[in-house]
Amino acid sequence: MQNLTNRSKVVSDKKMTFLERIYLPAILGGMRITFGHLFRKKTTVQYPEVNREFSDVYRGRHVLKRDDEGRERCTACGLCAVACPAEAITMVAAERKPGEENLYREEKYAAVYEINMLRCIFCGDCEEACPKEAIFLTKEMVQSEYQRDKFIYGKPELVEPLDPAKRIDVSKRQTPEVLEFKKDKRYKHNK
Repeated sequence: MQNLTNRSKVVSDKKMTFLERIYLPAILGGMRITFGHLFRKKTTVQYPEVNREFSDVYRGRHVLKRDDEGRERCTACGLCAVACPAEAITMVAAERKPGEENLYREEKYAAVYEINMLRCIFCGDCEEACPKEAIFLTKEMVQSEYQRDKFIYGKPELVEPLDPAKRIDVSKRQTPEVLEFKKDKRYKHNK
């Protein structure tokens, strides 16, 4: 039979020496590495008492943002759900009724918005896909639970509070160019 390529290699069947057969050098090398790490400074953080310092661009728990007037930004366009590689986001759109102009910015809004935190891989694609800057990943961690159904976050867990003092600052997740653009109120997006 003829080889298709010339990339095949001949494997040698070299016999092991006496020291290699008793594995003593390998064991001593492993022990040297273990003892070297034994006396180093510990990097463990005592979590409940001490919080670990996170980067400004750390991707944690999601938040649905409100505008300056307290209205929800999300228009249920579904781009975040389409962009999600883990298919963790589901939503149901609804039409805004007369008298709800102070609750929702646009004619459409998300009546149901859910994120399955067990499926989410915290990639930030939903944040990048949103044209209304409605969803952001914050520096907060997802709290641990004992039951799976508590990891499905709905609008009560995701939408930020009405009180402006309790809102989450996401300006560090945006580039200086975006922050400068948002100051220009001529554009409908910034109103």
